[in-house]
Amino acid sequence: MQKRLSLFLAMSLLCSMVSATNLTDAQKEKLQQLVPGTTLSDSTMSRMADIFYTREMPVRDRLQAISKLVGFDQMPKGSSFSRTICIWDIAGRNGPVFNAAMEQRALATEYGIDLKMEPYTSETVMVEEFKAGRCDAALMSGLRARQFNLYSGSVDAIGAVPDQEHMQTLLQVMAHPKQAGHMIQGDYVVMGIYPAGAAHIFVNDRRISSLAKAAGHRVAVLDYDETQAEMVAAIGATPVSTDIVSAPNKFNNGQIDILPAPLIAYEILELYKGMQPDGGIVDYPLTQLSMQLIGKLDKFPNEVAQLIREASFEAYPQVIARLEQETKRVPGKWMIPIPEKDKQEYEVMMGEARTALKDRGYYSADMLSLQRKIRCKFNPARAECSQTGG
Repeated sequence: MQKRLSLFLAMSLLCSMVSATNLTDAQKEKLQQLVPGTTLSDSTMSRMADIFYTREMPVRDRLQAISKLVGFDQMPKGSSFSRTICIWDIAGRNGPVFNAAMEQRALATEYGIDLKMEPYTSETVMVEEFKAGRCDAALMSGLRARQFNLYSGSVDAIGAVPDQEHMQTLLQVMAHPKQAGHMIQGDYVVMGIYPAGAAHIFVNDRRISSLAKAAGHRVAVLDYDETQAEMVAAIGATPVSTDIVSAPNKFNNGQIDILPAPLIAYEILELYKGMQPDGGIVDYPLTQLSMQLIGKLDKFPNEVAQLIREASFEAYPQVIARLEQETKRVPGKWMIPIPEKDKQEYEVMMGEARTALKDRGYYSADMLSLQRKIRCKFNPARAECSQTGG
């Protein structure tokens, strides 16, 4: 008999088991009802669990193995399970983020999951739609994700991840099942974390090459993040409240002098207009940005989300390749070199800022600790590696 249960639902039911012997009779009966025509013995369920939790196989291979084991690969058309995923892409339906998400939709369809992708050019609007229940999951910036999960939302902490090599290690650790407990906060679950490139400082005057020289200048800060405005005011600069959509235009039109942004925004948002003729990009990354897929826990149980998190990390090389393709579009003439002494001073200042923000509950202490361990793994000689703190 053909099965009408998608593989996705099977994963949802498996979420309650560590091994088949831990399933109650009621759970076994419920699972059996959803796969009529198949006898789910303890042996079969145990094999499903073994496949589900192994990390020796890529996620796609695991899904295919379970599909064949139980017979989900024989599902008729029309038996798929539907979920709505909202995608923030400043370029909308034709943007690179949305197109990359659509590529994953085809894979989900293979397993009876009908993903309805909805693009949003406004991240603010998308997040409110997500909260209101119009999306089962939403892909957003790590800065926005902080309100749904403080731990994952602290990945973007200022100065905490020096480069892509550190970022890869961090995301590899976070994709491990041992991190699963950190991925739930309230009614939400983190389903995937993707690198979004380093954030740099774009300026309309090359002489603004240090924090001290930023005093008296206008700096873009996100309108939903009061802490950014406080930090800018603390260095004597003038915070200009804006959003991600309008900030590039304000920079290009000369309404702001300093714009923190990822290098990939250079061509997409035409930031070269705001730098002409005497501006540039400070050649020192403030942080490694992320994009995060946040889901409703009642729609995506954590064990199902775990598979998605692992699949997200498996896609890391492809995401990095796309980022590098975009960053190569930035002409070297725009980069403003920074003396090594200044870099060391920045590291100290950003470390102090992380600690202060952690104490205010803005950053997760656990995440800052993990990031410090990774920094010290790469460079044990760092001063912070002989002391405590973020």
